[in-house]
Amino acid sequence: MGLYLCVFDGDEEVDGVEVGPYADFNELRNYIIHELELGQAGIKFPTFINHSDSDGEWSVADCVKLNAELSEIVLMMKTKPPVPFVSEWQSSIAKSTGLVPKTAYESFIDVDGELVLKRIGHLVDVALQYGLPILFQ
Repeated sequence: MGLYLCVFDGDEEVDGVEVGPYADFNELRNYIIHELELGQAGIKFPTFINHSDSDGEWSVADCVKLNAELSEIVLMMKTKPPVPFVSEWQSSIAKSTGLVPKTAYESFIDVDGELVLKRIGHLVDVALQYGLPILFQ
């Protein structure tokens, strides 16, 4: 079962990101905790790290905070060396698309082979533009 983040306007889906298995999303969070927060979960990026991935939403107010957090996470990860992909399916997609990460930022992808933090950042922009929350499904 995978994590799907999406923005809905009533019954209409505005945009969404199929992140991949929950375990892979947790590996991304673990990387951030250990490498960017020095092992102290949520000390720098509480909105991204502390939200349960199994239920709920990031409210519009959360998205404002998340926007700032993601900007800093991305900047920091772009200065870190690449890490191995967290799952075989990610390795397979990267190989098929020719992705060879040069930084940690490029080492985490979604099910379409896109950079997952870039996709989540875009979803945050959409949520703020529409004034709607990001739903966890």
